[in-house]
Amino acid sequence: METIDLKIEGMHCDGCVKSVTRTLGALPGVERVEVSLAEAKASVRYDPARSGLAELKRAVERAGFKAP
Repeated sequence: METIDLKIEGMHCDGCVKSVTRTLGALPGVERVEVSLAEAKASVRYDPARSGLAELKRAVERAGFKAP
């Protein structure tokens, strides 16, 4: 398992946090997701054999936000 911090752009409220958390948490191999509105980031613990950085970023974009 690995943990990565992703910068998230475009979050404005708790609903945004819930959307990002739900979308990332649905990916294969994701064990834990902690999203901080104040810090504009998501900390994700995941199995790199099941999901990678590209999949994590695509999930954030599907939720309507940017993960540069």
